[in-house]
Amino acid sequence: MKSYKETDIIIRNEGAGDYREVETVIRNAFWNIYAPGCSEHYLAHIMRGHRDFVEELDLVAELGGRIVGNVMYTRSRLIDESGQEKQILTFGPVSVLPEFQRQGIGRRLLEFSFDKAVELGYDAIVIFGSPGNYVSMGFKSCKRFNVCLGNGVFPSLMLVKELKEGVFDGRRWFYHESLVYNVNEKEAERFDREFEEKERRVEPCQEEFYIYSHSIIRDLG
Repeated sequence: MKSYKETDIIIRNEGAGDYREVETVIRNAFWNIYAPGCSEHYLAHIMRGHRDFVEELDLVAELGGRIVGNVMYTRSRLIDESGQEKQILTFGPVSVLPEFQRQGIGRRLLEFSFDKAVELGYDAIVIFGSPGNYVSMGFKSCKRFNVCLGNGVFPSLMLVKELKEGVFDGRRWFYHESLVYNVNEKEAERFDREFEEKERRVEPCQEEFYIYSHSIIRDLG
C-alpha cells in the first residue's frame, strides 16, 4: 500500500493524452475481480465516443504526475408509469490502482463528481455496485425510492443517490441505462490484446459477485 498526503492528490478532467494510461489503471483495478480478466477498460474506450457520455464528469485522480484513479459518467433515464421521463446519471467504471485502494482516493473522486453533477443540473444517480462501498456516500437501495428495472425487479446491487433531497415522491420509476454498457465481449477481448499480458484466474470474489448480481429485494410481508 502506498502512502500520500491528501493535498498531493489532484482531481482534474481526463485529457486525450490520458486515454491509454486511464485504460491501464482501469484494467489493473478490475482484473480478475468480477470474472477472469476484465472488460471495463474496453468499456471506457468506447464510452468516450458515445452520445450518452458526460465529458464534464470524466475525471482522474493524479498523484505525482501519475494517474491513480478515475471515474466516468453516462446519462441514463428513469421513466414512470405514466411515461414521464427524467434524465439522471450513472457512473462506471470508477477505479483506483490496487496499491492505492482503501486510502480515500475513490471517495474524493466521487464526492468531487457529485458536487460537479449538481452544478450541471442533475438530481439523481443510479448505479450497480456493492452496497458496502457506497452506502456511506449516501446511496440507498433502489427499493427505498421505488426505482426498478423494466421488469419490475429490484436488484440488490442497484443503488440510488439523491443529489437533491426529495427528488423521489414514491411513484414507481423504471431505470434505463445507456446502451454503451452492452459490451461486445469478443471486441473487448480483441482490445485487451493491445495491453501487456496478464494471467486470467478464477478468484473467490467472482463467486461473491455472482451471488450479489443474481439477488433481488422483495417484500416478505
